[in-house]
Amino acid sequence: MSPATLELWQTEWCPGSHRVRQQLTELGLTYVADHVPVEAGERTELDARTAQRTIPVLVTPDGQIVRDEQAIISYLESQYLEPAGADAQREKAATAKRKELEQACPELIAVTH
Repeated sequence: MSPATLELWQTEWCPGSHRVRQQLTELGLTYVADHVPVEAGERTELDARTAQRTIPVLVTPDGQIVRDEQAIISYLESQYLEPAGADAQREKAATAKRKELEQACPELIAVTH
């Protein structure tokens, strides 16, 4: 891993991890996603690297450990400028989520349209 790379310890099923990944995407940032086991007690690699067992955890390019979704998002917003296409990225994500929900729950279509 390059020393200038952000490293995100996370899982796909974690809503906080999802929101952090979305923020990283909206900011146009490159990062490495490290997947951790479901059980906190099995997260020995995460613990060894960050002294944490809960996710999400971000390791910054200078080695700072930022844990918790809100702290990570605050860090990203304070360190990186939002690119011009961020609003379009958010709208695209919202449209995709809406379509996913409508497919999963067709009864929502009548309520939302």
